[in-house]
Amino acid sequence: MPREPGALEALIFQLDLGIDLALEERPLDRLHAAPSRQEGAARADLPADGSVGQASAAARPKPRQPAAAVASALLAPGEAAARAAGLAADCPDLASLREALQAFDGCALKDTATQLVFSDGNPAADVMLVGEAPGREEDRLGRPFVGESGQLLDRMLAAIGLDRDKVYITNIVPWRPPGNRSPSQEETAACLPFLRRHIELIAPRILVPLGGVAAATLLERGDGITRLRGRWYDYPMAGRLLPALPMFHPAYLLRTPAGKRETWRDLLELRKALVKK
Repeated sequence: MPREPGALEALIFQLDLGIDLALEERPLDRLHAAPSRQEGAARADLPADGSVGQASAAARPKPRQPAAAVASALLAPGEAAARAAGLAADCPDLASLREALQAFDGCALKDTATQLVFSDGNPAADVMLVGEAPGREEDRLGRPFVGESGQLLDRMLAAIGLDRDKVYITNIVPWRPPGNRSPSQEETAACLPFLRRHIELIAPRILVPLGGVAAATLLERGDGITRLRGRWYDYPMAGRLLPALPMFHPAYLLRTPAGKRETWRDLLELRKALVKK
């Protein structure tokens, strides 16, 4: 008989679905905000018969606010992008940029992710690769492209004589979307000013957007990745044009191995450009 999935396999499956909260003993009304610890403690101190005096009435918890009221406390999409642009512009180096992202509260993904996934590789590298968003393994380890697609990316780079000491890697969005879904337009717009500043600070010779989301976001083009890949584009950066070469995302290549032929051509084109320096 086949072995039934154990607790660990079940937990991993639920994490992949975006389920990151355990069930509680009592049902929760998701239409209202959860009471604070202070409110819960005050409620526990009330007499069993429900009677309260003048003194205890002051300790009575306030009615919980609807979830819509809580959501309204978040920055609107336009406000989030504007605030991100101001914070990013004030960052003179990578350390301050990372601190600014850690403190930024304009992207809801920050509340569901385990941690910030900032970057990996050599900040002085000639090539900067930009993916879409962290996955489960990246969220767990705090580094981009460390899962199965990251392992394929390492093999792709090795095929043209590169490794993580010779490239720099980051993502459009630095927090994992629940269930590994694609980031929304609002989430992308809120994080984009930080990414643009990130690119300015690295100042690579060549920018490589990996996948359709990264290519469309950075190059501001509506074409799909099958049309964009393998061609050179200009990315405006700090008063100059940075050569950009979009490629298929490694996760796409895992699902569609036939795309590896075109990707090999793109890698050879990247190697040829690096040799010309």
